[in-house]
Amino acid sequence: MIGAVVIGRNEGARLLRCLDSLAGQTGHIVYVDSGSTDGSVAAAQARGVEVVTLDLSQPFTAARARNAGLAALRARPERPELVQFVDGDCEVAAGWIATARAFLAANPKAAVACGRRRERFPEASVYNAHCDREWATPIGRARSCGGDALMRMAALDQVGGYDPRLIAGEEPEMCVRLRAQGWEIWRLDAEMTLHDAAMTRFGQFWKRARRAGHAYAEGAHLHGRPPERHGVAQQRRALIWGLALPLVIVAAALLVSPLALLALAIYPAQVARLARRGGGTRAAWHSAALLTVSKFAEALGCAEFHLRRLAGRPAGLIEYK
Repeated sequence: MIGAVVIGRNEGARLLRCLDSLAGQTGHIVYVDSGSTDGSVAAAQARGVEVVTLDLSQPFTAARARNAGLAALRARPERPELVQFVDGDCEVAAGWIATARAFLAANPKAAVACGRRRERFPEASVYNAHCDREWATPIGRARSCGGDALMRMAALDQVGGYDPRLIAGEEPEMCVRLRAQGWEIWRLDAEMTLHDAAMTRFGQFWKRARRAGHAYAEGAHLHGRPPERHGVAQQRRALIWGLALPLVIVAAALLVSPLALLALAIYPAQVARLARRGGGTRAAWHSAALLTVSKFAEALGCAEFHLRRLAGRPAGLIEYK
């Protein structure tokens, strides 16, 4: 009894590849579309997939889309016990769902099983390659999962699914609530999905990092108190490296001496430190540089969240493609 929820908008051939990879691995498949104009809805229906189209009058969020897919599965006469969530730009590895299903069957406290997500074209850009390395997280019990994962429906029912207000970071936030109820999140040593980031420009990388900063700030606002401290460390690093240090250095240069600008050398020094820690390879230097630069975009995302929160304005989507 396994269902699948696929979410997407204008994914084109990537969506068809995603749906085809689920055929034979799951039972009922629900595709939730967020306003596609490329024929995605008709293409999914042609493959016999149930399609749910989100109301255009309400803001789109991935969390809202996943909840809509869950509602469609719950309404079926044979309600699935497990749900495979997958983004429409991903292809599910053959055998992944069987592996994850067996793990959940053997571990009744586990609510979520996820595996290794890989970038389909890591050689296409330094940004794609950075994504691929970013997803190589430790195997074993984890604090959270990403958008692709096999989940237990009973656990999702218990916590009420995803928070539809969140524009990013919806999976880690839900995992906080799952763990608070005694459930466990596990990352398996198994290939799970191939992802097509299609990230070839610095502007895309910047938007993705900005969205991450927004998620850190919102997560800390919701669950930043002990013992969870969700998002607190990430937000603190972003604000220190991306906002506080530059402001202090520039203020010192204006008020004390222009020589204070020499303190900006802390940033290349940080790149060198991270690169050496990563092994000193070319890939390590790329990652170190991108991680350091990303703190400025993350700080912007953090600031945007808090400014909108104080003004009482809802956040809009931050999309990088």
